[in-house]
Amino acid sequence: MAQTWVVRTNVLGGELKSCCYEPLTGFYRDGYCRTGPGDHGQHTVCVQVTARFLAFSQAHGNDLSTPRPEFHFAGLQEGDRWCLCVERWIEAYRAGCAPQVILEACHIAALEFVDLADLQSQALDKE
Repeated sequence: MAQTWVVRTNVLGGELKSCCYEPLTGFYRDGYCRTGPGDHGQHTVCVQVTARFLAFSQAHGNDLSTPRPEFHFAGLQEGDRWCLCVERWIEAYRAGCAPQVILEACHIAALEFVDLADLQSQALDKE
């Protein structure tokens, strides 16, 4: 398998686009939903968060709304884009509250865990 921290390919087979720079996202905090050694959460799905998803995530142990200045994290608000752990996205998808995804900014490694059709069904940038 290719080294995923080097691969810059999205789930559609094209060049991986940036997810967001404000707030700065990604496991490497470089704006890209790429993965590599140490990224046990596989932060490969670029999403646009909703209030419903943020509440779901908080209720399931991952508070993404509360500012954490010690980590230079202002907290997410509805409409922000964020590199989400693929398993959290799947969990939210199964619960009916998955945030929409930006396909061109989702890393190809996400397809090891989720079907492209499921991501496409929640695409913000539907073709």
